[in-house]
Amino acid sequence: MLSSSMALLQPNVIPTLSLKPSTFPSHSQSLALSLRPIKVSHFPSSKSLFSSSKLSAFAAQADAAQQILGEDEATSSESPPQPQPQKLGVVVKPTEKPRLVLKFIWMEKNIGIALDQMIPGHGTVPLSPYYFWPRKDAWEELKELLESKPWISQKQMIILLNQATDIINLWQQSGGNLA
Repeated sequence: MLSSSMALLQPNVIPTLSLKPSTFPSHSQSLALSLRPIKVSHFPSSKSLFSSSKLSAFAAQADAAQQILGEDEATSSESPPQPQPQKLGVVVKPTEKPRLVLKFIWMEKNIGIALDQMIPGHGTVPLSPYYFWPRKDAWEELKELLESKPWISQKQMIILLNQATDIINLWQQSGGNLA
């Protein structure tokens, strides 16, 4: 049917149907419909072009094409056995908890102490300004700050204050020199 309608629309083109071996291993044959232009000198008269024998030949070719396409669709629906999908596991890395970090500014006549919260993968958040010792009692100011944060446990508070004491003592012993 397709080829006869093309002949009616394009009178100088003759459709031809050919079976060719397929390049795909799952298909044994493929259907190729090619359009072949004809020369005007060889162009048949309209009576012979639309004669019943020509139309029936086109119809036979179209029927053969439909059968082959139907067979190809039937064989393509019978897909080869698929390999079992591989089960993929997702490894979830446990997220580290944010932690409290003391920061120090070591100077000749002063030492500065500040408290930051380190959030893994995001950076640090300052929780306090720098408290300078011996200008003011930095240890006492740090203690007041830690007590004002209800989410900081007593254990964490003691550990941080002990670390601050150790660094202040080290600074005093060195006389402000890093060497």
